[in-house]
Formats: sequence, C-alpha cells, structure tokens
Amino acid sequence: MLTGIRIVEFEALGPAPFAAMHLADLGAEVIVVQRKGGEGNPAKGATDLLDRGKRAIALDLKDDGDLAIARALIRSADGLIEGMRPGVMERLGLGPEEVRGVHPTLVYGRMTGWGQDGPRARQAGHDLNYLGLSGALFYGGLPGAVPGVPPTMLGDIGAGALYLTVGMLAGLLQARTSGRGCVVDAAIVDGAQHMMALLRSMGPQFDTGARGRSLLDGPHWSRCYVCACGRHVAVQCLEPKFYALFLDKMGLADDPAFAAQFDPDQWEAQGARLSRIFAENSRAHWAALFDGSDACVAPVLSPGEAARDTHMAARGHEAGSALPAPRFDGAVRPVGDPPRHGQDSAAILQELTERGLL
Repeated sequence: MLTGIRIVEFEALGPAPFAAMHLADLGAEVIVVQRKGGEGNPAKGATDLLDRGKRAIALDLKDDGDLAIARALIRSADGLIEGMRPGVMERLGLGPEEVRGVHPTLVYGRMTGWGQDGPRARQAGHDLNYLGLSGALFYGGLPGAVPGVPPTMLGDIGAGALYLTVGMLAGLLQARTSGRGCVVDAAIVDGAQHMMALLRSMGPQFDTGARGRSLLDGPHWSRCYVCACGRHVAVQCLEPKFYALFLDKMGLADDPAFAAQFDPDQWEAQGARLSRIFAENSRAHWAALFDGSDACVAPVLSPGEAARDTHMAARGHEAGSALPAPRFDGAVRPVGDPPRHGQDSAAILQELTERGLL
C-alpha cells in the first residue's frame, strides 16, 4: 500500500519503532539508523521484532562524517520518525527546522509521552504515568480496587504508536498534494485523552466522576470472573438484547434480581451473585456454553492459548506471531525478518553515493 515511500527512523524503544514497523508492514521502505556499538543493547537483543521488514544502518551521530550520512539519508526520505526526548534531535543538528530547511516536503514524526511542550515535556515517564495524567486510568478497575495496570499496548501502542502512524499517513498525503511537509507531534497523553471521546459520547452514564458507578467500571455485565479452575472469562454484554441472551444462557432470564441492567445501586449484588455462579464451573465449561452465542462472553486466554484457539488459528495467528494489520482484500502481507545490527550499512551508503547525496 505504501510502495515508493521511504521513512528514516532514528532508533529508540517502544512506540516509535512500532509505528515505523507498522509503516513497513504497509509496504514503506523503512531504514532504521542504529547506534554504532549498540549490538549489546539488552532491551533489544541481536535483532528486534519491531525492526522486521526494515533495513539497518549503524551510525555514530556524534561523528561529523556519520552525521553527514544521516543528513543525506533524511534528504532521500519522505518521512522521518524519532522517539527521543524533546531537544535531543535539535542538539544533534537534526531538528525539524534544520532538516526541513533543506527538505521542505519532509514529514517529521515525533513520538513522546508528554509531548513537545508543556511543563512535563522534558520529564521521564511511562505508560501508567501518561494514562494516569490523561484521565484514562481513572476507571481502570472494579469499585473499591486500585486502578489496574493495563498492558503497555494501551498507552505505548494505542495512544502512541498508532497516532503517530495516522499522523505520518496524513502528513504524507498533504505533502503529496501540496508540496508541504509538517511536524507530527504524537504524545501518548494526547492520544489517551483523545481515545476517551468514544467513552464520553456515552453521556453522563460514563463520566460520573465516581468510580464504580459508570458504564466502564461498575456493571456486573462488564467484568472478568474467576472460574472453578482459577482461570477467567470476560463478560461484556452492554446492549440489552445481548444481556438478555447472557441471562438466558446463565439460567437467570426470569430472575428478578437481574432485571435491572443499568441500575448502579444493584451492580455490586448482581456482580457478587455472578461471581459465585462462575466459580462453580471451569473456564472450559463456560467457553463451551457460550460458544457461537451473541451473549458477548469469551475466555481469557494466555498468548500461547490464543495461538491455539480455532478462530485465531483460522486467521493465521501462530505462537509468537504478530501478523500485519489491517488486512487488504483479505490478504496478509508477508514481512521480512529483522535485520542484524547495521546489516545494510554498505548497501545504503552505496545508494546514497550513486544518488549524489554523499
């Protein structure tokens, strides 16, 4: 889908390389600039899944010769992705003003947690901090419990990398039609706050200001329950027609205690009753009971179990896989293996020389 687009990525951790991988999965040529001597980075190992489908060049950006190579690479590209703290690229002489001065159509993508400005812009942080400050973590747990720790994909990927991907695509479209590049400021706090628009659209039932009384963290029909085997099932039958199916499968269709689906005053007692019922049988029992049903109940699987699930297997997922998404015309685009550290350095230098950029 993005054949002919070249992206230069400056090596970082987390959401920035994920966004670059996403663009590579979509067909862009992505060249990752790795640190010379970075082969021993314990956070990445010899290769990194997030570098799949990319080409790799190793540079020392504090060396004038290698810095010149980096500038040549940028001049050859349609877009740039970096995930440094604000000010780092500027100190290297590779900030937006410097590079767009000689390459005005460049789309310059910046990935941070706090954003490029604001009181916290230069502070360290991680997913949980960004989600907490944005308000997204407030409802993350059952009433009376501390907010849970969601998978890092909620902040780093959902609120971060995917917003950078969308921003890069929008910027590339503008550059193609207008000849003007732009700076994409993708901040996890912004993405997390923006994603809450869907929840706020539910009206006062969402934004109650009190935990345990909103549609997010209180209902008995929107929880995970422990089964007799110690594993869990996920229940989320929001719409009344699905809730009715759920009650019917559970043998509770005529129980007056469950007639009021949306009364917060009854959720605690209803949830306690369901907890006792689910604890009577194994996860396998409940999975079989709800299989093929629209009652919106699913087993909570480990990653290994998910790879063996019939639906996931039918979609082509295997243990340890991370297939490209979304799919186009129903097909999964094949992706290349991650390169070894600096694997393509010589070839990239030769190409830059042949193009007269070095």
